[in-house]
Amino acid sequence: MFYFFYNSLPGKYMLRVRLVALLFFFSTVSGACSTGTTEHGDIPVEDEMRNSRPDTAAAKRKALAPANRTIDLLGNPFLADYRQSRSLNAYFARINADFTLEAEPIENTHRASVTDTIYIIRFGDSMIELYAPTQTGDLLLQVADIHSNGIVLRNNMKVGMSQPELMNKLKNFDVRIMQTNSEVVATSMEGAPASLRFYLKNGKVKRIRYEGYVD
Repeated sequence: MFYFFYNSLPGKYMLRVRLVALLFFFSTVSGACSTGTTEHGDIPVEDEMRNSRPDTAAAKRKALAPANRTIDLLGNPFLADYRQSRSLNAYFARINADFTLEAEPIENTHRASVTDTIYIIRFGDSMIELYAPTQTGDLLLQVADIHSNGIVLRNNMKVGMSQPELMNKLKNFDVRIMQTNSEVVATSMEGAPASLRFYLKNGKVKRIRYEGYVD
């Protein structure tokens, strides 16, 4: 009904008259305010209004800050960018092999009335398991078990690399490193428990297993 009224001739005429009246009103008010001052003395009205407005830009910057943060290695050994880590497509793009995706509903740990989702990406003998809380929109890496070079970790760490090369790459991260002839383990220095294990055979990585912490 409004659409037809707006496009009819009487409607257009009435709208034009209202616009002229509004323009006249605003020009009169703005002319009066441009030379006015407040009751506080010589602070122009426009300046006081500007100072009293909330800093919406600052609020937006604060809201965007979490999305721009970098994730530490044991928070996510595949993706460093928080924004990317919330997308399944970011994981798909890193897999250089055929893969399948499974989705399983799961009851929320803290609220039984809420149903979350577990996503499992499988490619060959490898898998990545992610937990997706419904209320937050996050996509949290829980487990990864990698048996081939079909996917590469951050800093180009992958199955098939030598132990010395692996150790040099791990030194770039803030992790505690333990190594033997059969295994190299990176664990968190403090905070939530998480581990990244590199299983070795003949001095090379044959398997990578990640175990994260999701509350």
